[in-house]
Amino acid sequence: MGQTLGALIHVIRIDDLTDDRLGDFANLTDVALRRRSEPAGGLYIAESPKVIARALAAGHQPRGVLVLEQWLTELEPLLDAYDVPVFVGESELLEGLTGFNLHRGALASMHRPALPSVSELLKDARRVVVLEDVVDHTNVGAIFRSVAGLGADAVLVTPRCADPLYRRSVRVSMGTVLQVPWTRIADWPQGAEDLRAAGFHIAALALADDARSLDDFASDAPERVAIVLGTEGDGLSRAALEAADTIVTIPMLHGVDSLNVASASAVALYALRVR
Repeated sequence: MGQTLGALIHVIRIDDLTDDRLGDFANLTDVALRRRSEPAGGLYIAESPKVIARALAAGHQPRGVLVLEQWLTELEPLLDAYDVPVFVGESELLEGLTGFNLHRGALASMHRPALPSVSELLKDARRVVVLEDVVDHTNVGAIFRSVAGLGADAVLVTPRCADPLYRRSVRVSMGTVLQVPWTRIADWPQGAEDLRAAGFHIAALALADDARSLDDFASDAPERVAIVLGTEGDGLSRAALEAADTIVTIPMLHGVDSLNVASASAVALYALRVR
């Protein structure tokens, strides 16, 4: 049974899971399935009213919302301009659909926005981050949060990098992945030439005998810098290191050789922030 609230939203209270429109929210904990189905279906999932609000503020269009009854009042002002079904159900029922407890109160199925071109992102940027094959969604989300908080202009992700719009990435980023300009760079490390042609100095964050310390590099940083970060464990590929203009390392103490990639991104972005 449904009822119309606000201007356009249509509230549908459910007591079973037979509605085909609930398919966007099914099996959200199956990472392999969602990695394939969400981009192919042109959707992503925004979790919590705060993240949903950021998605809408970024101009993204909702296609359906799943919410616990007690959170409906908070969501209504966000959604009253959208012609979208809002499914309301009890916690146990919705957990059976999604695979987890909706303790953040609400999920929205959102249409994926079209990604900009690399040249469009680089046009006015001074600091960009390149993620080479970072596969952990938590790390991707944390890096985007650092990019937003520390003032970098854009993120480029390589073809094998984890999806920035996967639910966990969006959640860990606190929704900033919906605000930070980003796109996929089709060819890497060949795409380094596009960065260089746009005037970027390519700084690869890695361990190497000939690396410059981050302090030293930041003391006289080029006007435009692309900070390249590598996959968990193995770090940057040999080809990426060869494509870099400078290899930069964060000096460490007590026998620790490196930081987690998300932590390293925050340190590098702070040191290289545009003043």
